[in-house]
Amino acid sequence: MVRDRQTEDLEECVRLLRDVHEADGYPMNWPADPIRWLSPPGRHLVALRDGAVAGHVVVTAAGELSRLFVDPARRGLGLASLLVSAAERYGARRLEVVDGRVAGFYERLGWTLTGTKRADWDASVHLRCYRKAQ
Repeated sequence: MVRDRQTEDLEECVRLLRDVHEADGYPMNWPADPIRWLSPPGRHLVALRDGAVAGHVVVTAAGELSRLFVDPARRGLGLASLLVSAAERYGARRLEVVDGRVAGFYERLGWTLTGTKRADWDASVHLRCYRKAQ
């Protein structure tokens, strides 16, 4: 199940983000204020599994899919796909990824690589840019 993130979900989201960061290096740089990092303007969604927060995504005001992650202990259950589908329903049409390992995931879900660019937050980082047709 996917629902809007509630204020009381934030502590668990930060804990899961820490687990993801330690397991996968996402985000590349641990944010000084993780709650603020998780809360850009937009629609904030969480996936629930067995009544607990198990994943997170944001659809920014600009229609970008952002801040997607799933609890490493609950991967392989389709939660990331569920979150992406929900994000698409709320208007996500763009995304940028650092890690090429996730490219196949987005491509299987119908996202199209449109190019690459350097990250504005670190010029040494190359981003893969994707679009989703409406």
